[in-house]
Amino acid sequence: MYQQLEAQIRQMIGDGVLAAGATLPAERVLADALGISRTTVKRCYGALRDQALLSAHGRLGFMVEGRTKPLNPGMDRLKGFTEEMRELGKVPSSDILERVAAPDRAIASVFGAPSNTPFLKLVRVRRGDGVPLSREIAWYDLSAAPALAGADLSGSLYAVLAREGVALTHCEQTIEAAFPTQEECTLFGFETPVPCLLIKRRSYAASGRMIEYVEGLFRGDSYAYRLTLRT
Repeated sequence: MYQQLEAQIRQMIGDGVLAAGATLPAERVLADALGISRTTVKRCYGALRDQALLSAHGRLGFMVEGRTKPLNPGMDRLKGFTEEMRELGKVPSSDILERVAAPDRAIASVFGAPSNTPFLKLVRVRRGDGVPLSREIAWYDLSAAPALAGADLSGSLYAVLAREGVALTHCEQTIEAAFPTQEECTLFGFETPVPCLLIKRRSYAASGRMIEYVEGLFRGDSYAYRLTLRT
């Protein structure tokens, strides 16, 4: 029954009967109105949330997000999240969840640096137009860019590095499928885990020195990376 209800609401959204921004009633209210169980409505709303068609707004009920096209950023050059969002016509923003400056022996081995090398660990939620698109954990070599420890990182960190004379010029990057943790599901608004893209990147300055190591989980319902290949 929940699949039937889901299909009907999805059709109404697709036909424009329920426009983006329209509010659907809370689970209990709709269940009572239709004479069905609240569990049925909950499963229906959960499925539509996983498809990014609805978002929860507490006592106000659920809001129609509409079916949006996935973001198609190119991977033709090294660029930060801020620049990428601006190229896509989105307003970038970040929430810093953790910021720690200290040595880290395990990360030092990733950088091939001495164990007492200081690093800046930065955990951020990256947003486009206010929508959480990724959760990143990144480390930066403070011996190469000590000013990062006290810098304003609310904007583009790559721009800060460039001002400090250690602009990033190239990187090694891998992309793999991964499921979000429960914390990440809550962050992205997933009722159940949805496959995401885990991007791991090692970024270097022109000198060949590794400056950044980052692991970013990007929501799979919003991202479809584009590659241009030539012979």
